[in-house]
Amino acid sequence: MGPPFEDRSEIVFFDVETSVPTRSGQGFAILEFGAILVCPRKLTELRNYATLVRPANLSVISPLSERCNGITADAVASAPTFADIAHVVYDLLHGRIWAGHNILRFDCVRIRDAFAEINQPPPEPKGTIDSLVLLTQKFGRRAGDMKMATLATYFGLGRQTHRSLDDVRMNLEVLKYCATVLFLESSLPDIFTANCWVSPNATTRSRSNGKSPSEGGLLNMNKDSVLLSSPATETKDKSHPISSFSMSSTKGDIRHIADTSTALLDPFNLCALRDELKREPIQSDVAIEEKPMQESPDLSSTSVSQPCSSSIVVLVPDQMCISSIDASVVPSFYGSQRIELLHEGFPFQLHCTGLKVRFGISTKFVDNAGRPRLSFVVDPSLSLCKVLDACDRTVQKLSSDSGSSSDFRPVVIRKEGFFNYPTVRLHIPTAVVGEVAIYATEIYQRESSGTVQQLLFSKFDAAELGSLFMPGTFVDAFFSLDPYDYQQNAGIKLVAKKLIIHC
Repeated sequence: MGPPFEDRSEIVFFDVETSVPTRSGQGFAILEFGAILVCPRKLTELRNYATLVRPANLSVISPLSERCNGITADAVASAPTFADIAHVVYDLLHGRIWAGHNILRFDCVRIRDAFAEINQPPPEPKGTIDSLVLLTQKFGRRAGDMKMATLATYFGLGRQTHRSLDDVRMNLEVLKYCATVLFLESSLPDIFTANCWVSPNATTRSRSNGKSPSEGGLLNMNKDSVLLSSPATETKDKSHPISSFSMSSTKGDIRHIADTSTALLDPFNLCALRDELKREPIQSDVAIEEKPMQESPDLSSTSVSQPCSSSIVVLVPDQMCISSIDASVVPSFYGSQRIELLHEGFPFQLHCTGLKVRFGISTKFVDNAGRPRLSFVVDPSLSLCKVLDACDRTVQKLSSDSGSSSDFRPVVIRKEGFFNYPTVRLHIPTAVVGEVAIYATEIYQRESSGTVQQLLFSKFDAAELGSLFMPGTFVDAFFSLDPYDYQQNAGIKLVAKKLIIHC
């Protein structure tokens, strides 16, 4: 048994580097563990520990794993096993506040699995701070995809090394920078937040109210997206703002954020964020086909990070090698897995130009909150069809080999008797923060002069969006290929990350 929780006030930032599964049924093996103990009041590093870890089978370290974190089989050949360091890991973690980026869905699971493999009870946290969950809510849109590497680049902190000790120190620095920005914005919200999510070339579109940012259309949305306070509500501020971060128990549902009665009501208090997370976490619109069906929890996630996620590449279909397309099974949520498509061993997204819209925005089906699930249909090129057909075959085979009996739906829609009919459906997911719905896809417009400007919307308006994607319109699209298998239906969903509309 570890010491009582009340005697361990430090925050422990930790990170594990693992092997990357390359076949169905293969799990993750911890290759490195790193942690720092941080004073919650001064945010100073009190102690650090890092070690490579030798897995039971060195063959799990594939070339893909080596490309992700640089850890080779030779590097860990003489390292201690997890059983050798388990007592140190337990002493560092047990009874302390755990902190890290995406730890709830990845690192915590790996730690529990590792202790289970050696038949020892795992350490338990006093609370957890998952910076991916928290910063996605209050900082994510301006910084991009919320990967640690992206956040570090945003603040000029250098490149992520994907080594445990470097990553946890970078995590702490990112939190400091984000906290400082949010603190400054909360002090003068009308000034700092007016354009905090607007790029220099962005324009605001809203045909329903016609307001520009200076007239309040966009400004009001951004005000709702930061923590506001007035002098009347400010009280003691002896604790550093990071100690006010919401804490959750990793014993239960990873989406649950527990109450903390000790949070202080200062301009930096993030308790309001905790309440938002409890009430309605960020959700993604996950319409799969023109057929009503219940959405899968695995398809709902917009923030799950996987090992080597920073290695996602953007490819043009014409430049892809069909024989290099592969797939692997990776963990998603507790007790669940998903299929990830790879090209030459790396996750990828596709970039297609000049896609002609055949059918405009569909609002036929709605989510549980009554919001339309948005999608539109385009005519794919021959090269895109070949790539998508190959992805279908790869995912269907791996799905079948994994024991799935679901009805597989091809991503390219073809109907007999129609000339040149193949089509594909692109989905525009929506994200919900509190009561505010936003488009999770970045949407731009290319003028006839060649100028590209981002379109920002002051509110969710499917009709307004539909007027932009009229049949015959041409769009450039960046989209992910997300395999799904839910309620006896399986296939690949094309999720638009960025769309450029040609005027």
